[in-house]
Amino acid sequence: MAGDYLRNCWYKAAWATDLDAGHLARTILEERILFFRTQGGIAALQDRCPHRFAPLSVGRIAEGVVTCGYHGLAFASSGQCVNNPYGPITEPMKVRSYPVVERHSAVWIWMGDPELANHDLIPDLSFIDDTPKTARNYVYIPTAANYQLATDNILDLTHVDYLHPDTLGGPITGAKSRVFRRDDLIVVEYVNLDCEAPGIFQRKIPSPATCDYWVEVSWRAPGAMVLTTAAVPHGQPRRREDEVQVLHNMTPETRKTTHYFVCGTRKYRMDDEALSKVSREAVRNAFLTEDKPMLEAQQDNIGDADFWALKPLILSGDAAAIQVRRDLAKLIAAENAAV
Repeated sequence: MAGDYLRNCWYKAAWATDLDAGHLARTILEERILFFRTQGGIAALQDRCPHRFAPLSVGRIAEGVVTCGYHGLAFASSGQCVNNPYGPITEPMKVRSYPVVERHSAVWIWMGDPELANHDLIPDLSFIDDTPKTARNYVYIPTAANYQLATDNILDLTHVDYLHPDTLGGPITGAKSRVFRRDDLIVVEYVNLDCEAPGIFQRKIPSPATCDYWVEVSWRAPGAMVLTTAAVPHGQPRRREDEVQVLHNMTPETRKTTHYFVCGTRKYRMDDEALSKVSREAVRNAFLTEDKPMLEAQQDNIGDADFWALKPLILSGDAAAIQVRRDLAKLIAAENAAV
């Protein structure tokens, strides 16, 4: 359903390494798309042969050409047919191609008007590129929940004291929070001074010592969020070098399923691969065993109902998530009106 999504924007389709072993078939905004590397970069084609609608992804890919495994029609990375074993190539013999870019260790796809596909509109995630590979962690979490539910989960961090009590929880309930705009971003910030460090920072600041803790989440449409956090000994100045930055990027697969991409980075002990392994497992455990089951249970409870039609109870911690939902709805409505 085209009108349900913002289309003239860049969506993260995969981590770049997902294509290292070959092609990838993935559904984005309810459209099945085939991704594969070419000599000049990456191609993205509608994964459906126009003849009998067989998935091109089960065919053969060689030298930038996809040959359908059903009747042998072949298509270039542009989507144009380049071989018809049964006769001349006619105008209908083509498949849709999508603008696609590799940047920030990821594959980005433009789902809307290709004439509007400006590379400058890709979210600036240069903090990933600036971090050595030894201090980066990549995670992909397919989640059976709407992408806006997953977005809410990161914007409203009041849940962490309850859903993640042993790892991330502790300092949020007593924190001072505020929501504000920074350019085209919506930002929510939590600050708690002189508190017990959450579990993930206990090795750095073990109790009974206390810490100053802060976390900031910035959102950019349609679903790219950067969470920046740190805990330092109480009274120590706030420094960039103490922070962990984590990308949370939500790409709709369908109305009830989401491609959830996470990339964690840090500015300290950047050559410590053992620490990276511990951090990766902590993130995977938190999201795979705590966030993901809760999000999927929410979606199961909501079913096909409209979120606002259910009249959700609004709490103070919902301010950023509500603002984001309203902003995104306005963007989608404006785009639909312009069609």
